[in-house]
Amino acid sequence: MAFPRFKLGLYSTSVLALLGLASYSVYQGPPSRDQVVLGIMLTGLNQLHYQPEKLDDQFSQRVFDLYLKRIDNNKQFLLAPEVAQLGQFKTRIDDELRGGTHEFLDAASQLMGKRTLELRALYREVLAKPFDFTVAESWETDPTKATYANTPAEQREQWRKMLKYQTMARLSELMDDEAKKKDKPLAATKVGASPATTSTAARTPAQLEAEARKRVLKYYDEAFADLLQDDANDRLATFANVIANTYDPHTDYFAPIVREQFDITMSGRLEGTGAQLIEEDGHLKVTDIVPGSASFRQGELKVGDVILRVAQGAAEPVSVEGMRFDKAVKLIRGPKGTEVRLTVRKPDGVTVVIPIIRDVVVIEETYAQSAVIKQNGKNYGYLRLPSFYADFSGKGGRSSATDVQRELAKLSQQNVAGVVLDLRNNGGGSLSDAVRMGGLFVPTGPMVQVKEARNPAKPVADVDPAVQYGGPLVVMVNKYSASASEILAAAMQDYRRAVIIGSTTYGKGTVQQVLDLDNAVNSPEIAAIKPLGSLKLTIQKFYRVNGGSTQFKGVVPDITLPDALSTYAKGEQEAEYALPWDEIAPAPYQPTNTLPTSLDALRAASAARVAASPGFKLITDAAQRATAQRKLTNLSLNLAAYRAQQEAFRALNKQQTAAQNALPGLDVAAIPADIRPAADSAAARRTARFLKPLRKDAALAEAVAVIGDELKQ
Repeated sequence: MAFPRFKLGLYSTSVLALLGLASYSVYQGPPSRDQVVLGIMLTGLNQLHYQPEKLDDQFSQRVFDLYLKRIDNNKQFLLAPEVAQLGQFKTRIDDELRGGTHEFLDAASQLMGKRTLELRALYREVLAKPFDFTVAESWETDPTKATYANTPAEQREQWRKMLKYQTMARLSELMDDEAKKKDKPLAATKVGASPATTSTAARTPAQLEAEARKRVLKYYDEAFADLLQDDANDRLATFANVIANTYDPHTDYFAPIVREQFDITMSGRLEGTGAQLIEEDGHLKVTDIVPGSASFRQGELKVGDVILRVAQGAAEPVSVEGMRFDKAVKLIRGPKGTEVRLTVRKPDGVTVVIPIIRDVVVIEETYAQSAVIKQNGKNYGYLRLPSFYADFSGKGGRSSATDVQRELAKLSQQNVAGVVLDLRNNGGGSLSDAVRMGGLFVPTGPMVQVKEARNPAKPVADVDPAVQYGGPLVVMVNKYSASASEILAAAMQDYRRAVIIGSTTYGKGTVQQVLDLDNAVNSPEIAAIKPLGSLKLTIQKFYRVNGGSTQFKGVVPDITLPDALSTYAKGEQEAEYALPWDEIAPAPYQPTNTLPTSLDALRAASAARVAASPGFKLITDAAQRATAQRKLTNLSLNLAAYRAQQEAFRALNKQQTAAQNALPGLDVAAIPADIRPAADSAAARRTARFLKPLRKDAALAEAVAVIGDELKQ
């Protein structure tokens, strides 16, 4: 997503006026947290959003429909009569918001709470008895075809079929495991153990079925435990986010914990211990320690440790056993320089308290990386950019534009004949970094036009005349290339500076800004209910320098390649309440014309290679199978039929893997400047993870071939 690099200023004058507006004047005494959050959020939306919505019955209907979809997308919880009961609020939500109330949220929350408890009893009762997998029946998995059950009995039948299918899938997996044990009876034998202690009798079909039900029960118990831990703040956050999403898909309300994760994603940095965790059987288990992090330097916390309690310095420890994962993680994270004391159970059962002074944790995989591809006696540069990260918080984080400039300099030292810039799966980020990055490839000029709702568009230009890299350039994109990725790809296409290759991009042509709601209200009586969270809202649309918008339609590549994502990836066109496509006058710009006059010859050569490529045939075949499989939404609950289908899938996957492994690989290597000493095993593993998938990447091989064609011309 594209965001302005500047920090949002305080709108305290206009937002504070909220509490004095007649339409919000019904507060009796100090306003509650939900009144403040919803009130400030709506004021920000109506004053700052690119396309404000009227708070009317149509708005109310949109909020109603989207909220029901969010809390019960598969129509598994609520009954049809309950949905009809909630229908009384369809045109009243706007009135409630103006009046500072939320009867609809309260009514829906009460119903969901009641149904959650009832359904927990239901699935436990259903899973207490064996299933008969010889009966000819099926289960519909497509939520768009689902309907709300009219009666508890009808709902029970829906859940029975769903639980039966999930149990059948796990039973099939257990049967496969048993078969493997028969083929390899010594696989689980401990060295030195006597036959009496190592022989394990094969489990009976009934035992396997019981174990499968037990595993499904465990999954639902954990999921429902999380649901039942939702409190008023969680429900408010969901409701507030739904309201924001009815303005457009990229306008969101961030609860404080979500904002924290958003900042981490955008910057590639967090402040904490550096321990990577998973939830396992209701416990927090350490799965990895980030090299160089606070935990790594302290040295006592290890992979496999289970965190039982968390204390902030010398304060009383808080148990995190059974606590929802996100809330437990929030207790462990904290500002740099503060102490957290973790009560940890070691794998041998010993319990210890480990004090750790929190520090900045750098997630290296989120940053730009480059490599050299050797082909036909030439070196080609490859540069992957996972996101347009930036230091939005002002805490000394890295800039993606600066990092890409550094990587290009390293590639230039390798005398590369061309560069492939990989923006696949890059969801965007910093708008200003995208503009600066465009300036690395072309002289001074506008890279994008930005338009506010009530003002004419303004070009945003790179002002540095220096060009970091002027050689042949290919930019790789796919359906998950969005926002800032589309800005850069479109600019390179309009300037005729690069060949864009891949599939049509996502289609997000909007700019967001983040408003910290805490900064909007300075009243002492509000202090007790902070933090209030943040509002990320669309304030601008951006346009290509040629005047076209990437919004809704995306960037169409110069050369289109087969892509397995095309069968299931959804773009802006599939998003709810997306802003429309339009166009404006072009900005004055001068194409570099570094590409051939016509790209037809490049397209023809690429099409011939793709048609003859075993790698692309595998991609096309896999995409076709995935498309066909997704159309099969009514699934059999007969175990024999299910296992026959799974065996056929496995055989096809095995053939696919064998064919993939037999493909010739690209000669890809790390840049010498990035090769670390042998002692730095973590860096070596990170480099290996980066390079391995590139060697059998058919699209990357084609990108290099396109550069080769360009060099010939």
